[in-house]
Amino acid sequence: MRNRIVLLAALALGAAPAAAQLAVPSLGGAVDRILDTAGAALDPLARAPQGIARDAATLARARTERLADLVRRNRATIERDAAGAPARKGELLVLDPTEGALATASAAGFVVIGRETMPELGITVARLAVPGAMALGRAEALLRQRLPGATITADTLHEPAGALAAAGAGAALPAPPIETPVGLIDGAAGSSIHAAAVRGFARGAPRASDHGSATASLLAGAGVRRLFIADVYGADPAGGDALAIARALEWLTGAGVHVVSISLVGPDNPVVARAIAGARRRGTVIVAAVGNDGPAAPPAYPASYPGVIAVTGVDGRNRALIEAGRALHLDYAAPGADMIAADARGRRVRVRGTSFAAPLAAARAAAAFPAGPVEPTLDREARPIGSPALYGRGLLCGACRQAR
Repeated sequence: MRNRIVLLAALALGAAPAAAQLAVPSLGGAVDRILDTAGAALDPLARAPQGIARDAATLARARTERLADLVRRNRATIERDAAGAPARKGELLVLDPTEGALATASAAGFVVIGRETMPELGITVARLAVPGAMALGRAEALLRQRLPGATITADTLHEPAGALAAAGAGAALPAPPIETPVGLIDGAAGSSIHAAAVRGFARGAPRASDHGSATASLLAGAGVRRLFIADVYGADPAGGDALAIARALEWLTGAGVHVVSISLVGPDNPVVARAIAGARRRGTVIVAAVGNDGPAAPPAYPASYPGVIAVTGVDGRNRALIEAGRALHLDYAAPGADMIAADARGRRVRVRGTSFAAPLAAARAAAAFPAGPVEPTLDREARPIGSPALYGRGLLCGACRQAR
């Protein structure tokens, strides 16, 4: 029993450093580097009794240590913003800047290194390099002082919300086809996953990762036939950044994608918030995972943004995952453990985390889309299984679990 609890805690925290003990395969590229940060945090859990492994404070502490290790391992590309969140090093973003604002920023030593308009989302974002070797948090405070009316943010990073472990062979279960186009913002998928289109939004992308392959395979297994994959990780240590997510949403919205599944979590970021709002104005349904850092962690984004369908995970007995994070609202639960998916090499692997619940809920949203407003249809489909604080309005896609 103790070994089982340790394994569950490791999978919950995305613990790639424990691969030698847990037989967790490589997730590939920047996703590997993000998940590689949990090793030090896992050691206390491995020695702890069952009660501590289930403790929300332990999960929150593990999150803090994991993010600190992420920054330490990637000092050339990642640093903390003014709020302490990991972000792309040496860059700030300004939403809808005026020419006057950019001139003021230039006079203060900032350099405009990019400016792009996203017409589908109705936003413009300017990328500014900070002056010299100035720390990101200090530069953020300086720019806010010089541009008091502007929306300024660091390019904060988002993590995958799940992990994979080796499994025996398994067969995919047939599902009725869903023709509604569905977008996936994640890493790219392996060659065993058919996609209608794939595009990269990070250095070295598209590049197959295990996490992206698993979420894509769950969408396909749940019946999705027209899958559009946006790789926001590639080989970039600072992948999963806010600007990449906004660019991905711009592409998916312009491509006519109606439902988007996001199994990534990060801090509140105004660029992502505006991109989500812009996509929703165009009628796009956004489904997002609540993360795996436990109920004591900060609210997960993009799941916490208004109008986003926030999804938690349950195990094979329909119990809420002990590591499930929280959002400012919770809509539904879906299977997130005791099931299998495909990795980047096409192997069937065990998965655990709210990452893997989100695509199943997204598939049901896609099935509901042609009938009109999605959530009333999902509300009728959802099966109440417990407290709304733990399960939202009920369980979706319970039959979609591909048992290990």
